[in-house]
Amino acid sequence: MAKIALGCEPVVGSLAPSRKRDYRVTNRLQEGKRPLYAVVFNFIDSRFFNVFATVGGNRVTVYQCLDGGVIAVLQSYIDEDKDESFYTVSWACNTDGTPLLVAGGINGIIRVMDAGNEKIYKSFVGHGDSVNEIRTQALKPSLVVSASKDESVRLWNVHTGICILIFAGAGGHRNEVLSVDFHPSDIYRIASCGMDNTVKIWSMKEFWTYVEKSFTWTDLPSKFPTKYVQFPVFIASIHSNYVDCSRWLGDFILSKSVDNEIVLWEPKMKEQSPGEGSVDILQKYPVPECDIWFIKFSCDFHYNAAAIGNREGKIFVWELQSSPPVLIAKLSHVQSKSPIRQTAISFDGSTILSCCEDGTIWRWDTVATS
Repeated sequence: MAKIALGCEPVVGSLAPSRKRDYRVTNRLQEGKRPLYAVVFNFIDSRFFNVFATVGGNRVTVYQCLDGGVIAVLQSYIDEDKDESFYTVSWACNTDGTPLLVAGGINGIIRVMDAGNEKIYKSFVGHGDSVNEIRTQALKPSLVVSASKDESVRLWNVHTGICILIFAGAGGHRNEVLSVDFHPSDIYRIASCGMDNTVKIWSMKEFWTYVEKSFTWTDLPSKFPTKYVQFPVFIASIHSNYVDCSRWLGDFILSKSVDNEIVLWEPKMKEQSPGEGSVDILQKYPVPECDIWFIKFSCDFHYNAAAIGNREGKIFVWELQSSPPVLIAKLSHVQSKSPIRQTAISFDGSTILSCCEDGTIWRWDTVATS
């Protein structure tokens, strides 16, 4: 297990807002009574950069952000099981470029919706328990990865419906996997984290032929030779509690637990001995009152900023690539009091969305500073 070297104290950001950007509330929607757990912009297809999706209860809804704070409802998908509770949604696309929505939740069934014709495109059955997060490989957007309560991470091909790889086993997570992310440029690498307090980095390099095979497979998906990846290439113990969100920032990793902060750190691999190595904690981004689990942060397309809500309905917007970290803005509104489960930042950072425990969606837009 990777340990922290002494004498390399992290740089901690100041909570004094820099007012680098001012945001104001331009819309608030009450979607329903059930909590909303995820909101995500479509960064896969430049035609739809202003389109976003939310999930809550057994519903997936697609909206468009229009000028002047307007939010238009485009589509709504309601699962046939009224007890389904979706926790996560991700944009993907078919090999022909059709926009797809991939959602999962308490039932453990992953639903792939064709946003072109509003129909269910595929359903993936494989996880033995609920699905906590789904992410899309931006370099190959018909690949998605899912993190589950069943202690595994699975790689899927949304085009063929094949489960290609299962990251679990001897070196895998020992409790629920809460978050997973693809490396932005190294197509072989993913990071996962969860309730066993660890972050694990996995490599698909030696299994890549299976990924390629999944695109040309013509037999039944169930007959595909799904491979188990049992050992990560790196295990880090950065946090002393559940790790519920992790994202790559280049070769560094941003992760958060229930300790009122996001941590930026560098995994330092040992080439000879996989799984071992050291960790350099680079900096910390404080987030007050962020001490309950399943609160996730989001970044804009270029990873200039991260936005995260807290249990009191406030949003903190951090500049990621400055040292020490700079708090771009702290967003609060007298009527926003419910825990914010997830945020979404638009392509250029000018709009921030939050989805809340009380079923509301809030839209914040930048105010032009004179």
